[in-house]
Amino acid sequence: MSQNKSSAIVIVGGGSAGISVASSLLKRHADLEITIIDPAADHYYQPGFTLVGSGVFNVAQTRRDMASVMPRRVQWLKAAVATFDPDNNTVTLDNGSVVTYEQLIVCPGLKLDWDGVEGLRDTLGKNGVTSNYLPEYAPYTWELVQSLKSGKAVFTQPPMPIKCAGAPQKALYLSADHWLTTNALNNIDVAFYNAGGVLFGVADYVPALQRYIDKYHVTLNLGYNLVKVDGPAKTAWFIRTDKDGNKETVETTFDMLHVCPPQKAPDFIRSSPLADQAGWVDVDPNTLKHKKYANIWGLGDVTNSPNAKTAAAVRKQAPVVACNVLDDIRKGGQVYGYDGYGACPLTVEKGKIVLAEFRYGGKLSPTLPTWLLKGPQPTWLAWFLKKVVMPKLYWDGMLKGKETLVSPRKLSEIDS
Repeated sequence: MSQNKSSAIVIVGGGSAGISVASSLLKRHADLEITIIDPAADHYYQPGFTLVGSGVFNVAQTRRDMASVMPRRVQWLKAAVATFDPDNNTVTLDNGSVVTYEQLIVCPGLKLDWDGVEGLRDTLGKNGVTSNYLPEYAPYTWELVQSLKSGKAVFTQPPMPIKCAGAPQKALYLSADHWLTTNALNNIDVAFYNAGGVLFGVADYVPALQRYIDKYHVTLNLGYNLVKVDGPAKTAWFIRTDKDGNKETVETTFDMLHVCPPQKAPDFIRSSPLADQAGWVDVDPNTLKHKKYANIWGLGDVTNSPNAKTAAAVRKQAPVVACNVLDDIRKGGQVYGYDGYGACPLTVEKGKIVLAEFRYGGKLSPTLPTWLLKGPQPTWLAWFLKKVVMPKLYWDGMLKGKETLVSPRKLSEIDS
């Protein structure tokens, strides 16, 4: 039976963005009335999926019960959102109940569009077809990597935007590194089919990555978008677009296929008044306030801000949104800014990572001194951060409102 509710602050989404911004709000005002709406029973540390797919982590290390990460003073509605009515400050849930808010924060993440590639859903998790983008399939990636001794391994990347744009490459590098160390690489044809026109979107990191493409003898195919998979036939089809915009269909066989699926905003966001023409929540890229509705905010993968969709971006965004929401409630006149920071630890081999850190415009934005992390070069220290420090920072820091090195700054202080 549906039951209408009201809350001063309603947060749609209980992933990294939702939990972090709730904790950030409560850190600043312990008596806030906050409701989080999310139907999921599990909470995942998604950056860990790449390490599951390479045998470094197991799935259990990336998962916790949602109830265990939910801030104690927050009311959790275990339901899904159906519609928004921003003119009347209400959200309708899939059970028919209506939730009224004073401030709304929207951060449900994005949708992995497995149906965006013909035949993909039917063969995922079998026939040599896998993806690190879901925890149930990442172990299959590692199983395939270990069992493949010869043949062709294909790795794909769809058009942007996607969450963690480096993840398709991480799967490639870690797989190839295993084949190199087990003396199988010379018998495996490794190919990367990227729908984009460059290896990585921030040019400063490309030379280091290209050296690993060369080291692993990877065939790099740019402008190739996966459109169809036949698992039993071990065949994949791509639409190749050349520099003049001409298109052709290209077919290839495979023994292992790692797919990064097309991605878009969730359906209930795309059909809502909150969305831009492309379906993403329409926010100011610096304040993260909705461009039309003054009491609505967005952060994380669901927004149209042009930053990389990474957990590191969320870690920077959460305190900015928290401070702006609180200042809006108090009518204090202070506005805090987000500079577009994102980070992508590119695991180029077991034991070394190229830690890409950048902000709007592709400007490099290193957190630690460049002499320590060697700028855009692979280091063991970045691997240690990825494997040991970052998971702890996520579970025990970010989700609990601890904001080491990400204290929000006023908008006037931001150079984006």
